Amino acid sequence: MSRDRARPRPWHTDFLLMRGLSRLMKDDMSVRLGKGQRLIDMGCGNMPYRGLVEASGAEYIGADLDNSGDVTIASDGRVALPDECADAVLSVQVLEHVFDLSAYCGEIRRLLRPDGTLFLSTHGNWLYHPHPEDHRRWTRTGLVGDLCVHGFRVEDIRAVLGPLATTTILRLTGYAYVLGRLPLVGRMIVGVLALIMNARAMIEDAITPAQMRMDNACIYWVRARPI
Repeated sequence: MSRDRARPRPWHTDFLLMRGLSRLMKDDMSVRLGKGQRLIDMGCGNMPYRGLVEASGAEYIGADLDNSGDVTIASDGRVALPDECADAVLSVQVLEHVFDLSAYCGEIRRLLRPDGTLFLSTHGNWLYHPHPEDHRRWTRTGLVGDLCVHGFRVEDIRAVLGPLATTTILRLTGYAYVLGRLPLVGRMIVGVLALIMNARAMIEDAITPAQMRMDNACIYWVRARPI
């Protein structure tokens, strides 16, 4: 899942996933983040959501293992910021790559104020994708349970793409991996194929029963608070 995560295009293989996630993120943050507040993005990568956060008036701080963020996550999982310094923490597609959930969630709880909010997304179903490691996939109940065990009360959980659309996007990703290697025309073929299969997946997701979609999501978006 590369490219501009905050502004995906229909010819991108991850268009429906990133569009759905960005919409949920924007809806949640627009009513829960404001001027003078601070959000820490734990595992920020190239910080695709900085603009979304700063548009709300909040301060954005990106944290990651390398030097790509504003602050560095140390090898023991600690961030060089004081206790209870954040009104919100953002964790987008990071949790599945975390080996020690206790250390990661513990650091988030340390950074959050007692009334702070955790905004988190992770995979229910997806291909193996180590960055640099890949450890888990969740059911809806399993994700809620794991967050509870690690000190969070889930207030809301939403699904991004149900099982019918997910299978189509998984096939698209596989085709793109192979066809994208063709010289000269590979990327163009992948773009056209993505347009077609994204349209198909959109229809499939629209006809998927809501409960099936929730129980078998590709991505879950969670809003939680420290217990």
